[in-house]
Amino acid sequence: MDNHTYSQSRWLRSFGLSACAAVSFISHVQAGAPELSAKAATTPVEAVDWKQHTIAPVTNPIFFEDAVIRSEIRPIFAYHNIDDSFLGGGSAQLYALQIRYAMTDRLAFIANQDGYLKINNAALGSPGGWMDLALGFKYAFIDNKPAQFILTPGLTFHVPTGDSVVFQGRGGGEFNPFVSFQKGFGDFHLSGNVGVRIPVTGNEQSTIGHYSLMLDYYACRWFIPFVSFNGFTVLNDGQNIGLNTEGYDVINFGASQANGRTQGMLGLGFRSRVLDNVDLGVAYEKAAIKPYGLTEDRFTFDICFRF
Repeated sequence: MDNHTYSQSRWLRSFGLSACAAVSFISHVQAGAPELSAKAATTPVEAVDWKQHTIAPVTNPIFFEDAVIRSEIRPIFAYHNIDDSFLGGGSAQLYALQIRYAMTDRLAFIANQDGYLKINNAALGSPGGWMDLALGFKYAFIDNKPAQFILTPGLTFHVPTGDSVVFQGRGGGEFNPFVSFQKGFGDFHLSGNVGVRIPVTGNEQSTIGHYSLMLDYYACRWFIPFVSFNGFTVLNDGQNIGLNTEGYDVINFGASQANGRTQGMLGLGFRSRVLDNVDLGVAYEKAAIKPYGLTEDRFTFDICFRF
């Protein structure tokens, strides 16, 4: 073999080895970088955590308990207009602070009622006082992430620590067993709650069933609109005061003429996720079932600080 032929042979062998190495390298890079593939870019949200786009209810904040287990501090302000047919009408303002602490990923301690209530009414004057404390626990009995479904029963007890001038602190307290749920359909969510307010002293306070439903849609982090309905039915009236309606979610009058009475409120509003762990909430509610009793309408504002 002459020198020219030998040089060509060496060059061809080198080229072949280089080409094989290049093909092997490209194949290795493609196989080892799935995060850049189109398939990875379209990974469904629920495969990560569907609950990241869910929100806590804004309306009926004391009894419409969130099914999702979260740790949070939630200051609340509500401005409540009293229907004119109820002792001449007027208004009320509620300043409250709720605390929820996730002890595990399924079990949470909840303190969902406290705060200060101010009433302005022609018949009652302008009393102001502290609300009863409500404490308890909730447990996510079913948490099915692939199905985007969570079912959470719980129990709270309303301790009669409040002031009687705002219809608190009466009787022996009140139990509230409840069940909350939430079902996701991508960024659309359906949430609900049902429970019963059971007083220790039945002649002082009424036994009241409560039930809530909310539909929300995660349009973007800044705007998460919702609509809601909150209902209350007197299952057994008390003997405390001669009214034919009860006090929705804030007051249990122990009304003696309210047996079988149902009251309800329609609500709408939105949440805005201003930070990854901070949600602002705004809601407007209107009484929807006559007689309206204590409520004409209500504005509620809250901030959820998650930790």
